Amino acid sequence: MKYLSRPEELVLLTLWKMEDEKYGVNIRKFLSDMTGKYWSIGSVYVPLDRLESKGYVNSYLGNATAERGGKAKRFYEITDEGLEQLSEIQKVYAAFWEDVPDLSTK
Repeated sequence: MKYLSRPEELVLLTLWKMEDEKYGVNIRKFLSDMTGKYWSIGSVYVPLDRLESKGYVNSYLGNATAERGGKAKRFYEITDEGLEQLSEIQKVYAAFWEDVPDLSTK
């Protein structure tokens, strides 16, 4: 298993969880909603680029639209390798959290 940075993990998990169109602005909004933190657009695209270079994410360009000034949106999707990586991350975290009591009651 290759270890990912925390932002890479969260972006990869976001791509797995999202049901809406998976492009930069929507990914950023989902991350902000889930974490309650501000995510700059750069803090989303850097992990996306890294994940794509590692083979965990694919991207493709949609159709150019007049409302975007003739620019196309870049859409992202998780690969089978990305899903395997998420599964490994889940196992590692489960092992670490096993036998840890509910900390919210302390």
